[in-house]
Amino acid sequence: MVAEDLPPRSIQQSRPSRGALSRRQVEALLSRVVAAFGVLFVVQTAPTAYLQRLHEHEQLQWTRLVVLLLCSSLLAAVIAAIAQRWVKVPAMAFAILYLLAVATWPLASRTPLHVDDGNPWLYYLLTVATAMAAIAFRPRVAALYLFVVPTCYAYAAFATSDEVTIRADAILGTIYSIIVGGIVLIIIAMLRQASETVDKAQATALESYAEAVRRHATEVERVQVDAIVHDSVLTTLLSAARATTPDAQALSAQMAANAIGFLHQAAVVGPDDGSTVSSTALARRVASAALELGVPFELRARSFVPRAIPTPAAEAVFSAAVQAMVNSVQHAGKGASVTRWLAVREVSHLGIAVEVGDTGAGFAPDEVPNERIGVRVSIVERVANAGGSAEVDSQPGEGTVVTIRWPSTGSAT
Repeated sequence: MVAEDLPPRSIQQSRPSRGALSRRQVEALLSRVVAAFGVLFVVQTAPTAYLQRLHEHEQLQWTRLVVLLLCSSLLAAVIAAIAQRWVKVPAMAFAILYLLAVATWPLASRTPLHVDDGNPWLYYLLTVATAMAAIAFRPRVAALYLFVVPTCYAYAAFATSDEVTIRADAILGTIYSIIVGGIVLIIIAMLRQASETVDKAQATALESYAEAVRRHATEVERVQVDAIVHDSVLTTLLSAARATTPDAQALSAQMAANAIGFLHQAAVVGPDDGSTVSSTALARRVASAALELGVPFELRARSFVPRAIPTPAAEAVFSAAVQAMVNSVQHAGKGASVTRWLAVREVSHLGIAVEVGDTGAGFAPDEVPNERIGVRVSIVERVANAGGSAEVDSQPGEGTVVTIRWPSTGSAT
């Protein structure tokens, strides 16, 4: 099969879908923005932290320890935001460490602050801490943090200085940080709610598409059964109605037995009227279905000689492949960290193999409840009934690979 037989090697979603909002994308954006601003605020804070209270040995040791811990947690937050792994852990660590720093600040200070010292260096990280709390905690906990930590900062500022100017600045800074932090918290909550709405709408659309695929398969089977009824059962009834001799009656009885056998076979594996489908046409059809899903699937096509595949088998392979792709879109996860691919290749020079894989969440096949029939019935049993085989290779956190073969490996020679 030449390269022109299939769509482009990288099946991408349409342009409007690229900007679609999702919870995963929102979380990635928020974590990276907060981490970036955190770095800027730390750079701004470093000179002030270095200049304030350096003449006190105890204050110097405390400042070094706090700066080291906060910078380490911020660096971890930056790395996690870039890699999109364990994002909430370093954000939570920064928020908690900042709260501890504010709580221990009066204990470490030996000399009261003066107006010439300017704002305490912890003040510049107050907004960063509230933003980190919004990333790491649930909305109620983040809202509580928004009021508790600035209040603790104001108390610490009062405890470390007796000058009216510094105390007034502490009150204003506390109010300012609560306002800014509240705005940040509201924006984050709104973006998360909007992304959840979009995710639910997309999930509903995918479910509708899967239902349409199942209805299409049912319609195909109904048409095939109707063909058997028309070609076999009705012909048998007409022959029986016209049978006036023993030979004609015997022939009608034989035709009736054959019709019953055809119906039984249709109920088990679906009818086969002898029509075939080219393996290249089936490959193009599967690739087109991936394109219609609106989620990127990398096409890994291999050239092979076109083979004739029975129509029922081709329908079974197509329906199972579409179901595997729909399952990947629904359950593997979203975002650039999840890679999906669709591979089509030859099987022992006899048939076709379709591989649908992803690097997403994965699952344990042995732990799937019996009432969940998406993989067992829609993929494995459907292909097995058509003379093929389907294998599901998946582990939690390691992605999923569904391999569909026709004919089955055991029947290939």
